[in-house]
Amino acid sequence: MNRLPHILAGTMLSIGVATLPAFAQQAGTPVETKAPNAPDQQPAFSGQTRAPQPPQIANIKTEVVTEGLPHLWAMEFLPDGRMLVNAKQGAMHIIGTDGKAGPAIANVPEVLANGQGGLLDVALAPDYATSGRIFFSFAEPRNDGNGTSVASARLVPDDQGGGALEDVTVIFRQTPGYDGNKHFGSRLAFGPEGELYVTVGERSDREPRVQAQDLQSGLGKIFRISQTGEALPDNPFVGQENAQPEIWSLGHRNLQSATIDGEGRLWTVEHGPRGGDELNLPQAGKNYGWPEVTYGVEYSGAKVGDGVTQMANTEQPVYYWDPVIAPSGMAYYDADAIPEWKGAFLVGGLVSQDIVVLHMENDRVKHEERVDLGARIRDVKVGPDGAVYAVTEQRGGGNSTIVKLTKG
Repeated sequence: MNRLPHILAGTMLSIGVATLPAFAQQAGTPVETKAPNAPDQQPAFSGQTRAPQPPQIANIKTEVVTEGLPHLWAMEFLPDGRMLVNAKQGAMHIIGTDGKAGPAIANVPEVLANGQGGLLDVALAPDYATSGRIFFSFAEPRNDGNGTSVASARLVPDDQGGGALEDVTVIFRQTPGYDGNKHFGSRLAFGPEGELYVTVGERSDREPRVQAQDLQSGLGKIFRISQTGEALPDNPFVGQENAQPEIWSLGHRNLQSATIDGEGRLWTVEHGPRGGDELNLPQAGKNYGWPEVTYGVEYSGAKVGDGVTQMANTEQPVYYWDPVIAPSGMAYYDADAIPEWKGAFLVGGLVSQDIVVLHMENDRVKHEERVDLGARIRDVKVGPDGAVYAVTEQRGGGNSTIVKLTKG
């Protein structure tokens, strides 16, 4: 197991009030002012991109909860206010309410910590208070390469701030495997009936990515499964020949943001290539287009496929970004501590290095604002105190910091 570096701190260092980030905050104008990568592409409807900033922009105060952590990928709040975090290299830790991280939790399975792979998302079971069960996704080494897998386990903390996983079981594997190190996804989100949504990637490379359109393949999909890993009986492709029954929706690229809204519905944000990050409200059986339809271009600047943004039988994104924010982590804000954000989605930006705040109206983005944190945002969660917590990282890995955002 990996050990924490000696520079762990729980100092609650204030890093100031974010009033005017590096970009200009001005009500009524889009926060994004850079030229798009695909200037000839046009949105399908008004407000699908570059929504205006809200008339009242929240004054946000930020402070460091803890820093010097290993490179984190995800965090989750435990019922007692402590945090459970996943480090990309393969270790879990519990961070105390004093900001100090305990020793590595025992019995985490082997992960492929290579490229974009590693120990990925973590979520508490809906009945965690009584069962102690957690679920986590990870890049799993396999005989046919590797792929995103989901495991469940019982978390048993100890008196030293650490603990162990017991009854570890891999409940679901994305298939087929592939010998690559990119686009694993992955986020986990529980629906209101205890159903588990699992988001994954399409493995990036040109040969496997086309399988995002193939129902026999688990690449580039969202899955909807039971807590023991089975396809739910009302999934859209149950009983269909040559289709994986766990699939909920298809045609996705690399899904690293997902959350459940106040109505119990799944929302996601996925990475585009150069341009084309997408906010979606994934529906049963629907096709979201990748790699045949996108608002982005290849990293080379060339068109993706035929360069089309609309096609029959594919869904339009609710919203898209060009240039990208590079989304990772997402939360629905239903607390009262920051009233200006009530009902908004909060999305971490790896490239934009800010928390992207999406104010919704009738399932469309009415306003977009951003809070600049000056670092890549890997995960975003709403704490039991109504504050927002962000996991930050430096490009290429390095140490992570957890930052708390409150109303200034």
